[in-house]
Order: sequence, then structure tokens, then C-alpha cells
Amino acid sequence: MPRFCFHERLSVAGNCRMCLVEVKGGPPKPAASCAMAVKDLRPGPNGEPPEVFTKTPMVKKAREGVMEFLLINHPLDCPICDQGGECDLQDQAMAYGVSGSRFAENKRAVEDKYIGPLVKTIMTRCIHCTRCVRFTTEVAGVRDLGLIGRGEDAEITTYLERAMTSELQGNVIDLCPVGALTSKPYAFQARPWELGKTESIDVMDAVGSAIRIDTRGREVMRVMPRLNEAVNEEWISDKTRFIWDGIRTQRLDRPYVRENGRLKPATWGEAFGLIKAKVSATSGDRIGALAGDLSSVEEMFALKQLMTALGSANLDCRQDGTKLDPKHGRASYLFNATIEGIEQADAILIVGADPRHEAAVLNARIRKAWRGGAVQVGVIGENIDLTYPTTYLAPARRRSATSTAPSSTR
Repeated sequence: MPRFCFHERLSVAGNCRMCLVEVKGGPPKPAASCAMAVKDLRPGPNGEPPEVFTKTPMVKKAREGVMEFLLINHPLDCPICDQGGECDLQDQAMAYGVSGSRFAENKRAVEDKYIGPLVKTIMTRCIHCTRCVRFTTEVAGVRDLGLIGRGEDAEITTYLERAMTSELQGNVIDLCPVGALTSKPYAFQARPWELGKTESIDVMDAVGSAIRIDTRGREVMRVMPRLNEAVNEEWISDKTRFIWDGIRTQRLDRPYVRENGRLKPATWGEAFGLIKAKVSATSGDRIGALAGDLSSVEEMFALKQLMTALGSANLDCRQDGTKLDPKHGRASYLFNATIEGIEQADAILIVGADPRHEAAVLNARIRKAWRGGAVQVGVIGENIDLTYPTTYLAPARRRSATSTAPSSTR
């Protein structure tokens, strides 16, 4: 079914009218299937069940008319648009449109908006599907975007020309069915058909979102989300989406060795030879390994095997000083409820954490559970805005044994 405004994870808007169908037992005109409920259908005079037709001449003519209206003001600048090749408007114009337009009037132009360093705007292309508005309001939980004006003066804006504040704002790039919202760091970098696509798992936070890494040659060009209902649905955080900049352009590309207190470039053979000499001259109990925050499980396991082979048991991965002790067992850190199970929770307790910035996709799932039911969220630690109502219970600081005054709230 063709559509521009409808999205499975957002509320129904019924703006674009591209999903028009013919209903036998309904109104004698095309109906928007996304906003049509079963209660709106009428049985026949003899109790015949209503029928919905999606390929009749009425439907074909209606869709062609809608597409013609959508293209009246669209600039048709596909050759310079970053959405070219993966654009819903292109695809549906080919499938449901006509070969020309009857409108010769000047096209409407809209001033581009500054909404931050991550999302590029070319608002003349906007078809007012309001997907971005509904996403920021419903899923991200911030009122960054809105639709103002009526008719020809309608436009999507941040009201006061300021940057978006959501840590999930990059998802509006995927949601936009045209090229009105595109990735600013990725602008004019590549076309989708020249990229190799590799499925992977994100390591920028503890959620483990399903992602797709698009590459051209040896360079990572962009990171896109993959559908995974159990973890990230189809969202990813901005840190995940835009980390490719650090992978691609701000990365050490050669080893360095220190001689006389100064670093100098070296070959990989020289670097590994120096490492071997240092390790061979040191006993295993004097060697330690510290895994970084962005190391994957496979890398940590390989490091552990190396340290075991060297006779060292000095291993740690707690860069932030997390109080994690193996003697308490897996129950002390395992997420038994699962991320998907958050939606069935009756109550959620957040202790000493800021999921909005530490695990934005997880925070979106908690917000989804709050919007879908009467879940209660309690917070112990810093009292911050998590985009949904919370009950602040106590600060995370402990009182000293000699103090009688209550600890202050940060």
C-alpha cells in the first residue's frame, strides 16, 4: 500500500492521502485506508460484508491525482539530493504517478531551517507528512519540531530557529520520505548503490542495537539501523549513527614507538617486534589488560585468551569504576526482564543511571511503555528529565556513619 505519512510506530495522521482505497459499503468516494476504522464500514442491504478494493480505476485515478498534487511544489532536484536512490517519493511516483504535470505555475519555495549540526534541511522538498513531528513528540519525547501555517504557508520548523535537543534526532533522516531532512555530515558523500552493506551490532552503548554499516572501499560512509524488535526496534541513537566520522577521518592510521621520550612513526612489524620484546622480558603477574568502553565482547574475549596465555589474571573493563564483582554472580548485572519485556512492566526503578543519554534507545522503550499503560517509573540518583514522568525517590549519595543530616540532592 503506497503511503508517505503513515508509519507503524507513529500515530495516524492521514495527511498525504496516498493510501486511498475504494470501499464497497463505505462512502461513495476514495477513503484513506490508514485512518479508516472497521466501525466506519457498513454492510450491504442484505447483510453482505463490506469490501475494500485497492486496484480499481477509481483508486488508480485518485492516487495519480494525489501524486500530481504532491509534485506541484516539489523541486524535482533528484540529481543533487542525498535521498536519491532510496526515496519513497521517487519510487511511488514511478509506480503510481503519471508522466507529466498539468501545472505550469511557479513552485513554492521555503527557507531552509537550522535544526542543528546533524540534520540537514531542504524544506522546499517537504511534503508535510509530519513523520518527523510525530517522532520527536511521541518517541523522542521532546517538542522540537512542529507544523505552523496553513495552506501554501504551512512549513515544518523548530519555531525559534534553534538546534534540536533530542539524542535520537538522527532517526528523522530515515523517517523522511523525501529529501527534506538528510544527514548533514554525510551530505554529498556517496550514493546508496555504490555502497557495500554489512550487518553488525552497535558497541557505542550497552544496548547492542542492530545496525548496518555502509562502506565504500575501505571507508565507512554511514551507519544505518536494522529492524530488531527485541532490542532497538528500528531506532538508533545519534552517537551510533554519527560515530563513523571518528572511525573514518579522526583515526590513527599507523603505529608509533617512543624513542628518547618522543613518539615517531613506525611500521607494524617494528611495533609488534617491540611489543614482543617488552612482553618477553616481563613476567605474567606483572602484565595487566584494561579493555576500553567501546570494545566488543569478541575483542574482550580475545584479550582474555592472550592474557591467559601470558600467565596474567590482571583483567578489567570497568572504565567508569562500576561496582561489579563476579562473586555476586550474573544476577547482579544481567538484564533478566529483557529490553522487549519493558513494555510489560508494571513498575521500573532506575538506580544511579541516566538512560536518556547513556542508552537513548532503551530510554525510548521505557517511554513507549509509559505511553502505552500505567507503568510507574522511580528514580534513585540524579533527578533529571527523562522525557516521561518519574517519581524521584532519593539521591544516590550515601550518608556517612557520623552524619545525621540528610544528604543533599544534586
